[in-house]
Amino acid sequence: MLIVSRFWLMMLLILAGTVAASLLLISTNPAWSPLGLGVALIVYAVLAIVSPSLTVTQAREKWLSPVTGFITGLLTGATGLFVMPAVPYLQSLRFSKEEHVQAPGLSFTVSMIALAAGLYLHDAFRIEQFSLSFISILPALAGMWLGQKVRARISPMRFRQCFLLFLIMLGIESI
Repeated sequence: MLIVSRFWLMMLLILAGTVAASLLLISTNPAWSPLGLGVALIVYAVLAIVSPSLTVTQAREKWLSPVTGFITGLLTGATGLFVMPAVPYLQSLRFSKEEHVQAPGLSFTVSMIALAAGLYLHDAFRIEQFSLSFISILPALAGMWLGQKVRARISPMRFRQCFLLFLIMLGIESI
């Protein structure tokens, strides 16, 4: 519950920004969605590769959390991708081991619920589509399992490099 009390405003603004911007995801030309997704993946991966590790102080966290939440919400609503800028921001905070898992998990959960709500409110998410979405979880779980196996065999730094290079390739493929 400490994570919720610490980031409630950030989560509220992720929700608001995502619901507001989800109209962009369904109203723009479908050809632009892969472009936006590809660019977002490439920007995130390149920044993660070249940028030094950032640290946000508690004083800056108070105003950066809401700003980051709203920008993340807008980008989530517009692209369906909930990584930027929430993940780099959350990685810049001094978390305990437990908080390091809980904070991104909370952010992803709020983002996905908000995106589903936004799409539903704009009549772009139908309950009958849920089964297809649910089935798509299986390949994602298989990928997570495979990633854990690979991660156990190589160094964390090498795994991170491979993961980020894969994101760049995926972003290029999306464009």
